[in-house]
Amino acid sequence: MSKHSQTEQPQDQATSYLPKKRRPKKKPVFKIVGLIILALLLALGAYGLHLYQQTKSAAEKTYSSVNKVKEAALTSKVASQDPISILLLGTDTGAEGRTEVNGNSDTIIIVTVNPKNKRTTMTSIPRDTMAQMVGTSSYNFRKINAAYDIGGAKMALNSVSKLVNVPLTNYVSVNMGGLEKIVKAVGGVDVTPTLTFSYGGYHFTKGKKIHLNGKAALAYSRMRHEDPQGDYGRQARQRQIIEAIIKSAVSTGTLTNFQSFLDSISNNVTTNLTFDQMVAIFKDYRGAAKKIKSDHLQGISGWWGSASIQVASTTELQRVSDNIRSELGLAKETVSNETTRQNTLNAAYGFNFDHPMTEQNFTVFSQSDN
Repeated sequence: MSKHSQTEQPQDQATSYLPKKRRPKKKPVFKIVGLIILALLLALGAYGLHLYQQTKSAAEKTYSSVNKVKEAALTSKVASQDPISILLLGTDTGAEGRTEVNGNSDTIIIVTVNPKNKRTTMTSIPRDTMAQMVGTSSYNFRKINAAYDIGGAKMALNSVSKLVNVPLTNYVSVNMGGLEKIVKAVGGVDVTPTLTFSYGGYHFTKGKKIHLNGKAALAYSRMRHEDPQGDYGRQARQRQIIEAIIKSAVSTGTLTNFQSFLDSISNNVTTNLTFDQMVAIFKDYRGAAKKIKSDHLQGISGWWGSASIQVASTTELQRVSDNIRSELGLAKETVSNETTRQNTLNAAYGFNFDHPMTEQNFTVFSQSDN
């Protein structure tokens, strides 16, 4: 049985993502994406038609299509008030001196909005989850957060969709450099910390509600190593900030910062939702924002060469797929993809999915292996 050698390089730009020499991890940076477009829509309704043109102009600046034919289908879904799903991406460009065009999508959240049961479900996908890059010129299986950097929103949509077997055609991405400005524009956010810690010059006390400005919100969402749940704990805090942004965006006090809010949106957000689709979603789906449910894809820690990774078991992929498809009103289907194939092969060679051990090594087998 053959497998990818650590010296074998794919024939596309994914080459730079091969595992490198193990070294201490850099301090995690702020990887968060919020329901920014939903917040913008709610703000539109809150502040009236006299701001319609300003809002439309800001929204149109965020538009970047991936597939116009598939994207157009959303219009009919919204008209029928069917459940919809949107992929939210938090990219690591625009902060700490980064200048990449795309950057890794280190926050990945599938948002399912169901107007019939008036519920929004946010499902986080850990950035280090191993998955197939759908759309590369040659075989490519690596961390899911690389998809956005390799192939932009299109590859991110296709790769996440394939991983959990749910339809995804629409996305919203926000760069890290703009999140601080967005939080500032909505007048800050209120959160109740889930644990006590200090980070970036700020102190947070478990159970004690606190009002955060942009820098403090960034620090609250950035910390990972002091959290007993690691990246999963950070994801939970990211979702807290998302909900808080929504609440602040529709509060009365935000009116004085409305233009600043619009400027922050137009300069730091990219989406393939058209303005008309946004307005329709606001009109018929805003009730679903009142009840927000959180979930995440639970991975198993491991190593791919010298890279620390998360491996989602086939059972866990099926659970997440079933839940999201149920929210979308779709029948359950067996998840069968490259990740489940790699899982089967790794299990045969000793990777323990039922009783995971620390420091397990995960092998990426070639397409010809079976």
